[in-house]
Amino acid sequence: MRLNRRKFVTGASALAFAGLVNNRALSATRNVTVNGYGPLKMAPTAILDLPDGFKYKVISRMGDVMNDGVQVPDKADGMGCFAYEGSKVILVRNHETWKQSHAPGQYMKQEQLRPFAYDVSEDGMVLPGGTTTIIYDLETQERVREFYSLVGTAVNCAGGKTPWGSWLTCEETLMKAGDGVLKDHGWVFEVPASATGLIEPVPLKAMGRFNHEAAAVDPKTGIVYLTEDRPNGLFYRFIPNVYGELEKGGKLQALGIKGRAFGFDSRNWSKKFMKPGSWLDAAWVDLEDIESPNDDLRIRGFISGAAIFARGEGIHWGDGELYFCCSTGGAEQIGQVMRYVPSADEGTSEENNNPGRLQLFFESTDKSTFGLGDNIVVAPNGHLIICEDHYDSTINYIRGITPEGAVYNIARVNVDSETAGACFSPDGSTLFVNVQNPTTTLAITGPWDNFSI
Repeated sequence: MRLNRRKFVTGASALAFAGLVNNRALSATRNVTVNGYGPLKMAPTAILDLPDGFKYKVISRMGDVMNDGVQVPDKADGMGCFAYEGSKVILVRNHETWKQSHAPGQYMKQEQLRPFAYDVSEDGMVLPGGTTTIIYDLETQERVREFYSLVGTAVNCAGGKTPWGSWLTCEETLMKAGDGVLKDHGWVFEVPASATGLIEPVPLKAMGRFNHEAAAVDPKTGIVYLTEDRPNGLFYRFIPNVYGELEKGGKLQALGIKGRAFGFDSRNWSKKFMKPGSWLDAAWVDLEDIESPNDDLRIRGFISGAAIFARGEGIHWGDGELYFCCSTGGAEQIGQVMRYVPSADEGTSEENNNPGRLQLFFESTDKSTFGLGDNIVVAPNGHLIICEDHYDSTINYIRGITPEGAVYNIARVNVDSETAGACFSPDGSTLFVNVQNPTTTLAITGPWDNFSI
């Protein structure tokens, strides 16, 4: 059954995790499972096991020849979906690679790609990391067009959509000129969803140089929130000088906890500093030397009072709040989900008196229920849909978490690869997901209305 536009807006915005201010996160203290969409139908030769009534369609694979004549590169990761003409949507898809062996078709297209490439290897080959764009028709369930939209970047992991119709693609690498490449990496790049081919790559250096993972934008303020995939990573925000014009610079800060002069440890590894379901007031820390040539931004930030997180991964904006995964957080080191509610005065001089708040919404105690959460999206019914980062098909799932914190299965992944890039079509009918290795992009459809406890 297709969700109509009204149901989608109500589910993903108005109802998204409503009421959690009153600590309804029951699963935060004990991992509870619910029926969801029912048991998964075992299909060992399929890519995914899905509940009854659901199906998937492969819409793109590594090695497919795109409309620009280049083959689809490997390691598809984060992805965003944008409305387009009629029943068509635009998918902008990251590729978490930098080696040519992951994109054999590029050997034949070097002269075509080089004028648009941000960087090349020391032997002159265009780096294949970046983004590809797919135009897909929801009605016909056919791929209409596919092409490279950003090239010459490296290890483009996740990212995030902006309210002004672009995709922020994040480099999860600190490679420097001389490390087999000609330029420094570790930046965020912006790709318009409307791009019809390769864009000019401009690193947004004011957003810092670190192991970027994902980004989410507050549509009200234009502030960009950023995760860092390190065992002792920080959680950042970028306050732009001009709304929607990130290239004009801004201020980069890291989240700290009010009243803590020194950094705070959210990981709960050796000691439980964060109680599941509890709230802490935020205090944002100004950062200096943000291009960080020595890869020490997180260390300096922690010393200055920033909190550390256990491998910040996917992040997604909900209804006036955001959620992000820490894939190795918790006493069992198998995953946490954090929730941040911005201040009504976020990013202004008044927020100290009215701070934003951080909550440990969920902490896994059993990897058979939930483990190594990575990419995350708010579903049409207001639930979180999370891709796990296992490379073991016996325990690798796409999970759902209800507003009350209960877990259920969306799909079992029958290949030894992580999934990533989960995003819904604007009408809520289709969940798009990437299998990373080798690149396989799937469109999942089914009775999304039929959820049950």
